[in-house]
Amino acid sequence: MGLIALALVALPVVLGIANLLLQRRAHGPAPAGALVSILIPARDEAARIGPCLAAALASRGVAVEVLVMDDGSTDGTGEVVRRLAEGEPRLRLLRAPPLPPGWSGKVHACWRLAEAARGTHLLFIDADVALAPGAAAALAGHAARRGIALVSGVPRQVIGSLGEALTVPAINLLLLGYLPGVGGAFTRLPGLGAACGQLLLFDRAAYFGSGGHAALRGTLHDGLALPRHLRAGGWRTEMVDGAPLARCRMYGGFREAWRGFVKNAHEGMATPLGLPVWTVLLAGGHLLPWLVLEDPAGLAAALLGLGLRAAVTRRAREPWWTVPLHPATVAVALAIQWNALLRTALGRPAAWKGRAYPAAP
Repeated sequence: MGLIALALVALPVVLGIANLLLQRRAHGPAPAGALVSILIPARDEAARIGPCLAAALASRGVAVEVLVMDDGSTDGTGEVVRRLAEGEPRLRLLRAPPLPPGWSGKVHACWRLAEAARGTHLLFIDADVALAPGAAAALAGHAARRGIALVSGVPRQVIGSLGEALTVPAINLLLLGYLPGVGGAFTRLPGLGAACGQLLLFDRAAYFGSGGHAALRGTLHDGLALPRHLRAGGWRTEMVDGAPLARCRMYGGFREAWRGFVKNAHEGMATPLGLPVWTVLLAGGHLLPWLVLEDPAGLAAALLGLGLRAAVTRRAREPWWTVPLHPATVAVALAIQWNALLRTALGRPAAWKGRAYPAAP
């Protein structure tokens, strides 16, 4: 069993080393005459939208406009934005029309934002994301210099509770440890495309040429669906190191994180064919070693798994205290995926911020 565990953890270790070496960093300058439209869909984000807007408006190195789509908020989000927009011509507040049938809320808000934007580049961010001052310029410069239609990255994840530590770090572990090329543009296959919905920069022509969010109106996982859709149409997409570009606190605790990850898992790992394979890879490589520590191979596998997690944590700039929780984080990730698969099989809708979406077939 120790040798099996060692073999299963060797795969992500080798891929992880390669990905850490291959992953690019975005850097400027932005192309001459560029205008980056920073587009923020917001639904009940009154407590978070202020810092998000302050960071976006502090962008330097490229001209920006900031558009916020208030998507039926009931907590005063629109009023917060309206006050901040007074005397700030670069900031506009929009109101989302009623959600049409077949659309998910965020995707609809993003499409409406794009329609209203004037920029040469469209930078979609979530309302809990704070951009670094040079992020918009770096992303636009990287896209223009390398001829890339979509540039994305995972922001540095701010983790403030045990519940978040047991859930959020799985994002970077899976991307860096299990995705060949970690979404680099040289991996042209649609199935190897990936992005993070918290930070998506599009070349305007490519966005509308591909149909943008309107081409995938029912998706709950635009971070996977959009890059794969663009690649299938012949456009190039790339994930870069997002930690220097932005920071984000996704969720406020375990319950919120569980619900957030479950809602779109069926569009990723939680499929009837895929999840059993993922269970063997993740449980065998990261949980089994801890059950066979008396076997030298099992001990070696456990140490390799922790080493990979430490390397990913360093690159992602996540807290070091989350590293010893690695086996529990993997176990929770698998529990989330199996929960999502069972919900889909039972036809139970995904729910988020007061909206329910039918489970995908």
